[in-house]
Amino acid sequence: MAFPASPMLIDDDRDADSLSIDTRLPRAERAQSIIQQAHNDDDEDENKATVELASIMTTTSNPVSPGPSSPPLDQVRMQDFIPPTRPSSTPFPQPEPRSTDLRCLRCPSEASMDLDEPGLSDMPSVQTDNENVGLNLSDLPAEIHECILDHLFGFRVSTASKSSIARWGTALRHPRRKELSELSRVSRTWRVLIQERLYRHIKLKATIDSLRGSFEYFAAHPHLRSHIKHVEIWFPVFRPKYGPLALSTANTLPTVTPDGLTTASYVLPMDNCSLEEAFYFVANTFPEVCIMTLEGGERRKAPKVRHWIGELQSRPRTMPKVDSVHTLICKGQWNLIRGQDDFETITSALPNLKEWQGSYSKPKSKSYLTMADIFSKPMKLEKLVLCLEGDYRREMSFPTYFLKVSNKVHFCSKLADAAASPYLEQISYTGRVCQQFFNDLVLKCHDPRLSRLKRVDLTVKNCCRKVAHWNESGSGITDMNFIKAFEQLVLGGIRALGKLQSIEYLRIRYVDLDSPVPPLNPYFLLDKGWCSGVWSDEIVAALNISRPSVQFEELSESFGEVGYNKDGRMTISPDFPRSKSLSLKLTNYAMLSAGIAAL
Repeated sequence: MAFPASPMLIDDDRDADSLSIDTRLPRAERAQSIIQQAHNDDDEDENKATVELASIMTTTSNPVSPGPSSPPLDQVRMQDFIPPTRPSSTPFPQPEPRSTDLRCLRCPSEASMDLDEPGLSDMPSVQTDNENVGLNLSDLPAEIHECILDHLFGFRVSTASKSSIARWGTALRHPRRKELSELSRVSRTWRVLIQERLYRHIKLKATIDSLRGSFEYFAAHPHLRSHIKHVEIWFPVFRPKYGPLALSTANTLPTVTPDGLTTASYVLPMDNCSLEEAFYFVANTFPEVCIMTLEGGERRKAPKVRHWIGELQSRPRTMPKVDSVHTLICKGQWNLIRGQDDFETITSALPNLKEWQGSYSKPKSKSYLTMADIFSKPMKLEKLVLCLEGDYRREMSFPTYFLKVSNKVHFCSKLADAAASPYLEQISYTGRVCQQFFNDLVLKCHDPRLSRLKRVDLTVKNCCRKVAHWNESGSGITDMNFIKAFEQLVLGGIRALGKLQSIEYLRIRYVDLDSPVPPLNPYFLLDKGWCSGVWSDEIVAALNISRPSVQFEELSESFGEVGYNKDGRMTISPDFPRSKSLSLKLTNYAMLSAGIAAL
């Protein structure tokens, strides 16, 4: 009998002719063949039978058990061995009629077994290994295909999970869209899976022509509509207007110089759609969209995005409803929301809104005042992410636009109104804040036991405070006035932890990209029962009162080695040059007030 030569199935160096057991037969008939051969081999040496019996009974002779290699080539396999009878107490006293035919995967499956052989017609119908001969890539389970694509192109993030991603506003579309498109030709299964990834996050231009073309495309391909989970709509704030030289010939492009386009000027766009049209398009095109991004753009004297098709109509109007959206992301929010009415108009189109992420391109006094008006009214949001100033640079003093805000309203108190909402679970804020935020938050939570607030994340631009002179209002690690105000902010947060037991995560940080020693940027972090960051005796005492079970991971007395360079300026070699420090003692910042030079 001939066997296919396969390194995974049989040892090629062994003589196949010496093996007379037909492995294609089930175990029941294989035993009968062994007995018949035993009667024909009565003259065989008894010593050889003993050696062969020992080799068969070892675990290494079992082809499915791990162990060393098979018996040596010079050993002769005994054919008169009768396998022991299985006890009747076992669940399956009869041998399992499985086939062990050694066959190459390329062999046709219909020739794997001859059903005309005696005894095979009475066998029960069972699934054998030969039935899998014709398997290919498309026959794998869907989970295996998902794992392969996730390994190649990265894992997808669930749009329904609350803890899946911190900020959807920074989530980009797939960076390897072209490679994904090429792999869609592998099989029909991959085509569907790759289309889910390609169309999961799309970005559209908010113009009449763009929305019309998108509507026609998805009308012609309706099976793609359910793949869209995140739609991003951006409103242009300018359009190019070419001069007569550029329009003289159809194939002539504007000439580019170091100063810019010489034959083109940029004017206000004329074909932008309104928010009403954008919401209508999304509601009728994408039935399963969960996240919606509106990008208002940024430019000097940028126009406000139109909310309605006809702004001059005086009759009451309602926005089209997009029930599936639970997350709204507003980029360049000043061009989208400039008052309480604008916010109510947008939220009226999203009845199931749970998360709002808003960011402004440039700091404005009107941005603070607008958000103060919005926060004065109750909201039913579960997560709020707001970035009013995201330049992450230290400042010498309070800017004039913030002085205008402080003369009208204390923004920290208004921010506390939003955080005290009984529905809010997470708040993330980037801008100016002081300890008054935590003081008012505790006062406005009438019943702290009913508060659902779990995470508070504050990125500090500067701490608002009263100063006697303008140069005392700066920020940075070399400004002790700011360090003291930052300490009071941390103390306010720690004291609030005693009343608001629902808070599990608290982070207060100051980010300065121009810092001479970035690892020394002050921060305080409480997470999973441990604290790290800035500390002082007062902070440690307040923490022991508010959360006795919480401890600092490390309490270090110094920043590192202190020295002076050739110019006589102080230099510091931190003990943590490439890692984040877990302990920053606030009194050590006093030696930085004279200025330092980073190594």
